[in-house]
This record gives sequence, C-alpha cells and structure tokens, in this order.
Amino acid sequence: MRSSEVAAAAGVNLQTLRYYERRGLLDQPSRTLGGHRIYPSEAVTTLRVIKAAQRLGFTLSEVSDLLDTARHRHPRGEGSGLQARAQEKLADVEAKLADLTVIAETLRAAIAAGCNDLQTCAGDPTCPLPFAEIAQ
Repeated sequence: MRSSEVAAAAGVNLQTLRYYERRGLLDQPSRTLGGHRIYPSEAVTTLRVIKAAQRLGFTLSEVSDLLDTARHRHPRGEGSGLQARAQEKLADVEAKLADLTVIAETLRAAIAAGCNDLQTCAGDPTCPLPFAEIAQ
C-alpha cells in the first residue's frame, strides 16, 4: 500500500504517518524503484492500535514500549506488559477523575454562592473557592 492509502485507511494524515515512522513506531517501509514508500497492510492495524492507545491516555513513548514488547513476544521485565501498563494508566485516570470531581464540586459551590469577582471572593472567608489553601 502507498503512503496515502495507508494514511486514509487508518484515519491519519501523511505527516502523522511519517512522524510515527521516524519515531520507530512503524517499521521502515520498502520502496519502489521510483522511491515511493510501500507499506504492508499490517501498517494500517499498527496505526489504529497507536491511535487507540493514545485515546486511552498512553504517550507515544509508552506506545513504543508496548509495541516493542509485543514485537519481541516476551516482556523485558516486570511491569513492561500491557496488563501492568493498563493498571498504571487506570490508576492515573482514577486519580485525575478524583481531582476533577473536587474541581467540579468547588465550581458548583462558587456558582451557587454567586461569586462574581475573584478579588472580592478571595477576601471573603465564606467564599467556597480555596484561595487560602492555594496560597499556602
């Protein structure tokens, strides 16, 4: 498959395809006599896996490690496989959700209290915004 065909099939643009290739996420494709890149059909699956992993919160470095582990068919040590990485990512997501819940509750309280001016609210001891906590 040519670059444009792979990119279209995977739902990415050509710059993304080239970037992933430079980062080593995709194997270097073979080339035609005219110098055009020719990718195997598996490249589409790899691109889709990369994009799905990114949507789950994995960084490109983490995706690279996971792909490398899968290519070698053996983990490089404890914590290098998908199960361990997914558990770590889930813990990160749950911590962020807890933080976002606190932020949402605080903003709801500020709206309910009628806070209209940050300067005024910062000096009001009944203000629900945590100005005193943040300042410390």
